[in-house]
Amino acid sequence: MQHESDISWQVLRQIVQDWTGTAAELAQVQPLEGGVINTTLALELKDGQRAVIKISPHRVNREHEREAYQLNLLHEIGVPAPKVYGWKMGSLEEPFSYILMEFVGGVDLAEARRNCVPEQFEMLQQHLAQVVCAMHSRTGDKYMRVIRNGDAFDSWPRFFHHVHDPIWHEVEKSQLLPIKIRKLAGKIHERLDQLLAHDDLPRLVHWDLWSSNVLCKEDPATGHWSVSAVLDPNCKYAHAEAEIAYMELFHTCTPAFIKAYQQMFKLPTEYHQVRKPVYHLYSLLDHVQLFGQEYVKPAITAVEKVGAMI
Repeated sequence: MQHESDISWQVLRQIVQDWTGTAAELAQVQPLEGGVINTTLALELKDGQRAVIKISPHRVNREHEREAYQLNLLHEIGVPAPKVYGWKMGSLEEPFSYILMEFVGGVDLAEARRNCVPEQFEMLQQHLAQVVCAMHSRTGDKYMRVIRNGDAFDSWPRFFHHVHDPIWHEVEKSQLLPIKIRKLAGKIHERLDQLLAHDDLPRLVHWDLWSSNVLCKEDPATGHWSVSAVLDPNCKYAHAEAEIAYMELFHTCTPAFIKAYQQMFKLPTEYHQVRKPVYHLYSLLDHVQLFGQEYVKPAITAVEKVGAMI
């Protein structure tokens, strides 16, 4: 039996036997939504055990090591995330890179919202705020990606440049944005040191908290919903406000979340007036580069809003 991207049943069988023993036998394999360079599969064994595998056929993919490292870190601080059962870097002899992890039940945040009454969703948002606060409570000495031997920065604007300069260099050449808007965005880019100045510490962030990466479940006994796992981390030690701004932009959080979050981390006036619009702008420019025309109008509006500050 062959699966998507020519991943054989025999390859998957060997992976699960390396995980749980030579007696393990696959019963069922189902495709899940995954990334461009991965095949994501739900595996069920004949003894009822379940797991999820992200596998990159015929290539060395270091992202699986990064994800395993970050998921383990989230577990260490008590954030709900899939347990990592194992990972492997591909080689010429075994040309499959993969990460094998716990299967966590639930639905994404958007589906949960459709299944909740308002009071249930408000409580779910409060739990999401607790999860995010647990991440943001973890501080670092430097601004950096959460990877082994990553570049580290004393300055948040310098690290922000490090992350966003490659995206900006593509956007500034894009014909999707009018030249006047690109020039104004360039002036904003030159003033990030002033626009992003703050007095907080580097804090652990997920960096991609949108609906599909927040898995939720209902307790049938109580009717209460909670976050069962955060998925696909792209963790950094960064300015925590950038994460909140991203969540607000893409409607991952509601006023109930913000109220609960601010019980631990107060969002100052400068966040609302200055830094949030800047963070929104760069997320939208990123989406122009990734997805095109759909995000052009919101990006132009964001450029004009921030441009009025400088």
